[in-house]
Amino acid sequence: MRIAVSDLDLRYGDLIAARKITFDVRPGEFVSLIGPSGCGKSSVLRALGGLQPPSGGEITIDGDRVRGPQPTRMAYVFQDLALFPWRTARRNVEVPLELRGVPRKQRRERAEQLLARVGLTDAADQHPAQLSGGMRQRVAIARALACDAGILLLDEPFAALDEQTRLRLGGELRRLLEEEGKTVVFVTHSLQEAAYLSDRIVVLSPRPATVKEVITVPSPRPEVGSAEFHRLHAHLTDLLFAAEPA
Repeated sequence: MRIAVSDLDLRYGDLIAARKITFDVRPGEFVSLIGPSGCGKSSVLRALGGLQPPSGGEITIDGDRVRGPQPTRMAYVFQDLALFPWRTARRNVEVPLELRGVPRKQRRERAEQLLARVGLTDAADQHPAQLSGGMRQRVAIARALACDAGILLLDEPFAALDEQTRLRLGGELRRLLEEEGKTVVFVTHSLQEAAYLSDRIVVLSPRPATVKEVITVPSPRPEVGSAEFHRLHAHLTDLLFAAEPA
């Protein structure tokens, strides 16, 4: 599925959160949004998901204008995860299948398949409180995949983890989503994460957010620690910390 964002404006009352945001996401592409804290990255992501109406401009998916949530087309993974603490990992993954009326036996089979895909076969009967932060992230991702949507929107899903763990889990997520053929928009504060995972990176300015640059990551993506990776990271750093025109 192709996402097109054209001249997107976002406001909260008198506060302008984003102005004239324009970029696209191609089918099967992994695009990251980065920018200073509070610049409006999450607001743009919510608008993509139909959770926040634009003040101007438009967002389309395969040419159809986004006018509200589209659960058959998009799934979400947010930083707070929103797992149900009284449900096991398996039963959390089953939630979107229950909402679609999938019979119990098929729900269980699909949930177990997805938990296996994220490496949590042995944790299916454990509750969120019994799982590590990384394992809870995997449950949330498995639940999003259970929605069977073509687009996955992720808002800082690994923010609570250390850098090494988030890069490892991010790499696993990237491979899984490539296998599933998902189109991904990923909000992150981590420049390393963006450089490591993305096909393209949309760099936003301080609020009101505007698009500073859209960077295409070399293919194949540079290895962490390589000279090419360091050049990309340095370019992202320069863009984020460059002085804004008066």
